[in-house]
Amino acid sequence: MDIESTAGTSSVGIFQALLGLIRTMRPKQWTKSGFIFVPLIFDRQLFLWEPFLRTFAGFWLLSLTASAVYIINDLVDIERDRAHPRKRNRPLPSGQLPVPVAVSAAAILPIVSLGLSWLLSPSLTLVLATYLALHILYSFVLKNVVIVDVLTISAGFVLRVAAGATLIEVQRFSPWMYVFTVMLALFLAVAKRRQEMVMLADEAHNHRSTYNEYNMALLDQMMNVVTTGTLVVYSLYTFEAAGVPQNHTMMLTIPFVLYGVFRYLYLMHVKGEGGAPDEVLLQDRPLQLDLMLWGLTVILILYVLPEDGNIAAFVQTLLHHGT
Repeated sequence: MDIESTAGTSSVGIFQALLGLIRTMRPKQWTKSGFIFVPLIFDRQLFLWEPFLRTFAGFWLLSLTASAVYIINDLVDIERDRAHPRKRNRPLPSGQLPVPVAVSAAAILPIVSLGLSWLLSPSLTLVLATYLALHILYSFVLKNVVIVDVLTISAGFVLRVAAGATLIEVQRFSPWMYVFTVMLALFLAVAKRRQEMVMLADEAHNHRSTYNEYNMALLDQMMNVVTTGTLVVYSLYTFEAAGVPQNHTMMLTIPFVLYGVFRYLYLMHVKGEGGAPDEVLLQDRPLQLDLMLWGLTVILILYVLPEDGNIAAFVQTLLHHGT
């Protein structure tokens, strides 16, 4: 009876550790890896099977690499997270995930992802290795350097886009999208810093050393700069970038970006949200609807509508074929 009880307890412990490992891998944050599809979509190769499958495979490899980074970050911050009102419930600081298991996973996941990425593209392997090295450096050093911390986060998003570019033969993808990615990532990173400082209040400096350097006035000024930059850069992309339709129909997508940015600011300033961008995206229905409509409009413009600007003739052609 005692043996059976011990075996049952051991099984429960293994199951709990496995669940803890999965939680620490942050599958919800794999939405960030979706940036790898940006070159595929905006280079107009979304409906080509080979580029799509290569990018889809790259998405999972990037997500595994990112999960290794999350595990390493939690290992480095385990003591600080135990004093955090929300992060204390994470598997590592709460004790659900044993440290040796986390260390093993942090070593194995990069080996698997980098090894498999070589089969897809050596260039992808280089990008993933750079992403991994940058974020390890961030976990140990850069996240404690004011301003550099948010710039490093932004660089991570750019590397996600660069990973996608290695998996296709780039023909129309514009460098403007890299600049937009930088601004959007800075917008989200600064917003997260701001909301964490609001939530932690006087205890903020105990959780991250850079919070001794930031204050609300600085963060609000940074938000103003990156908000304006995000909107201006995207607007310029829609009519200045090479590869977009020459009839300027991409400008029709600007209102969706405007709404998305303003909605996020509303959630941050009025609702007190915005501390975790992935959670906001997964929970806020208006933001999800806006993102879906933006995506559908982009696909319609890039893949369906004519580039000569004669949309009326295009509609008449569709009606003619329909009859």
